[in-house]
Amino acid sequence: MKRSEINEIIKRFEARLSEFRFALPGFCAWTPEEWKDKGHEYDEIRDNMLGWDVTDYGEGGFARKGLALITLRNGNIKNPKYTKTYAEKIMMSQSGQVSPLHFHWNKMEDIINRGGGDIVFRLFNADRISEEPDRESEVVISKDGRNYSVKPGEDVILKPGESMSLYPYCYHEFVVRDGPVLIGEVSMCNDDNTDNRFSEPLGRFPAIEEDEPPYRLLCNEYPAARD
Repeated sequence: MKRSEINEIIKRFEARLSEFRFALPGFCAWTPEEWKDKGHEYDEIRDNMLGWDVTDYGEGGFARKGLALITLRNGNIKNPKYTKTYAEKIMMSQSGQVSPLHFHWNKMEDIINRGGGDIVFRLFNADRISEEPDRESEVVISKDGRNYSVKPGEDVILKPGESMSLYPYCYHEFVVRDGPVLIGEVSMCNDDNTDNRFSEPLGRFPAIEEDEPPYRLLCNEYPAARD
């Protein structure tokens, strides 16, 4: 992705959050220059990858397949220094934009439609041996306290205000209708480096062409702490 595209996506995201009166923590507004002066008291942000995150899944077509996210809080099961057992994200997806089919080995999450259009999910159980999508067995879901089964790949629609629980080994992908949509996520600790299993090989973090200076640093770009 070009840095100019990432900058524009973040600015649109900020505008959408302002429209919904969704306030962000202060570190989300720090400039790259401000980050250079931050010491070890902000290690939790660095170590747990809090902040901005934009991905095109390595395919170079963000409008077709991509997602913009902010990790607001997160623990770290690999570092006993951090004792939080939960995470929270806010995301933005555009009309027609797909978040591709994947599951998590460890993380359980609730996905919430915070406002905008509809989110259309497709769900499959993961075969525990091959880890491929099981296209035969029904999927048990919990949607706002209602527990029921759906056919594999059947559309499951989240309208504004609705939410759904997704368990480990549940393949899920979604596309947005009548977006943009703000999407919340409340989950167990998040690890995007080792806990995503895509049905097709995809990249998680984009390669960036630096055609202009960054407006905000992404969560995997923070400089080391100032001593």
